[in-house]
Amino acid sequence: MNPTKLVFSNRHGIDLSADLYLPLDKVPVCYAIFAHCFTCSKNFVAVTRISTALSQCGIAVMSFDFTGLGRSEGDFEDSSFFSNISDLLDASDFLTKNYSTPKLLIGHSLGGAAVIHASIELPSVEAICTIGAPSDPVHVKKLLRGNLDEIEIQGFATVDIGGRPFRITKEFVKDLLQNPLEGFMKQLNKAVLIMHSPQDEIVGIENAAAIFKAAFHPKSFISLDRADHLITKREDARYIAELIASWSSRYIEKDPKSVINDTDGNQVFVRLSGDGFTSEIKTPNHHLLADEPLDAGGTDLGPNPYDLLMAALGSCTAMTLKMYANRKKWPLTEVIVYLNHDKVYPEDSREPEKSSAKVSQFTRIIKLTGDLDTTQRQRLLEISNKCPVHRTLQEDIIIQTMLTK
Repeated sequence: MNPTKLVFSNRHGIDLSADLYLPLDKVPVCYAIFAHCFTCSKNFVAVTRISTALSQCGIAVMSFDFTGLGRSEGDFEDSSFFSNISDLLDASDFLTKNYSTPKLLIGHSLGGAAVIHASIELPSVEAICTIGAPSDPVHVKKLLRGNLDEIEIQGFATVDIGGRPFRITKEFVKDLLQNPLEGFMKQLNKAVLIMHSPQDEIVGIENAAAIFKAAFHPKSFISLDRADHLITKREDARYIAELIASWSSRYIEKDPKSVINDTDGNQVFVRLSGDGFTSEIKTPNHHLLADEPLDAGGTDLGPNPYDLLMAALGSCTAMTLKMYANRKKWPLTEVIVYLNHDKVYPEDSREPEKSSAKVSQFTRIIKLTGDLDTTQRQRLLEISNKCPVHRTLQEDIIIQTMLTK
């Protein structure tokens, strides 16, 4: 089941709730920790979507609820920005003892500022990524400006943030004023990826500019154009995850065991877990995704099973024709295969009312490019019917199915 539900205790004995998103690979490329935004939780849509997508890229991600938030124990009013940092350090310690030392920290909004501070204490972390992060934690004061006088006089105030009440203490606000981010950036000595939307109305794009200026190389900036601060669009979350996975591969040393092509002794390994129909596919050397379209209840993160079947037939056709042309030294420069699938009645069907009367029909349209004569083109058409997948589909196929533990 993905994610795996975990609970660990922080240094104050408070139990924190966590989710661990594991990739199909027995040994992930690396482990990462995701720090959520101010007053959010690990179940926030951006956290779950980005963590899921990263696991599909081979990175194991642990997200957790800070003290007093989500399913974690403790009172939010007793938490602070620096207690969030402390929770991050304890999360890293838990991962190290039970799984593997995290090498990547990802933080969304105020979580981005928290991972910068926490990474100073974690020499094993090789790269950090911020998403819509403020350049200084004091930025959060803007969310509290209507209650600052009450907080100053009474020592606390109940503040409505995102439609939910939170008890904010004077100590929490004071906490935000300490240790400017700029000083921490100069101590990092880690690769930094800064992601921010120019349309972010909660944390302005100028924050990203300030973080980038304060950071030393290697540092990178990616504009999340048209995304909102909370990353509510599914396609934005997927885009962010794929960029993080690609970027981090340049700076994080992979676990040497992760290159082992392990499909439990089988040729293909498929896993579907959690909500929806998104299925992860592992072949000896590659990862793929399959899904259903939105109108069928899926999330459309990959082709549906019949599209994959047609892709197998089309790619096998193209490869077979190219191999044959190469062997004959014919000038075939490009092969394009179009495919369609339908259910049709055989011409001699006598009982069309029965569902079994219909058979699958694949329509394959082949476009050949190159200085080929009519005889060569006709021969290639004949060869297309001899491609291995084509021949397999026309054979009497036996599928043996069994359950395993």
